[in-house]
Amino acid sequence: MTNQIQIADKTFELFLENHTISKRTRLIGIQLNIDYEDKCPIFIGVLNGSFLFMADLLKEVEIPCEIGFIRVSSYDGAESSGKIKETFGLPDHLHNRDVIIVEDIVDTGFTLNYVINEVKKQKPASVKVCSLLFKPAALKAPIEELEYTGFEIANEFVVGYGLDYDGLGRNLKDIYREKTVPADLG
Repeated sequence: MTNQIQIADKTFELFLENHTISKRTRLIGIQLNIDYEDKCPIFIGVLNGSFLFMADLLKEVEIPCEIGFIRVSSYDGAESSGKIKETFGLPDHLHNRDVIIVEDIVDTGFTLNYVINEVKKQKPASVKVCSLLFKPAALKAPIEELEYTGFEIANEFVVGYGLDYDGLGRNLKDIYREKTVPADLG
């Protein structure tokens, strides 16, 4: 475990260790097993960021379920562009299904609102969101469906465990936050 890493032009410091993420993921899995007992939900991972969290989460899910993916993007570097680009779409058999959208992080909410609205066009039985991270201070579009959250974090830029900076850092097993340089007090 490294306490500090460099990715391109940014320095990051350790924020959430993998064992902490694993414990929280296990608890979310237990809650999903209880909430969806006697149901067969479909988990839809929002790529690319959710892939590690979704894989680990589904190892904790013991109920019958299906898996699908959607790839959307609203990021350009470290900032949300607010423009949603769908590069491949939703499964088309969501009518009367219980849908759980799996995200790596909810910040502005623009991407997630887009995905939720697309899912609802198929008239599912229910739609809930499970996100590893949630930045309440960054939220610009409310998400009523956000039911399962791993960690609420400050409005800081984070990388690792699926989260990236310009495509880099997704493979890190821990989550790091951008290290800020203190303002000169001089």
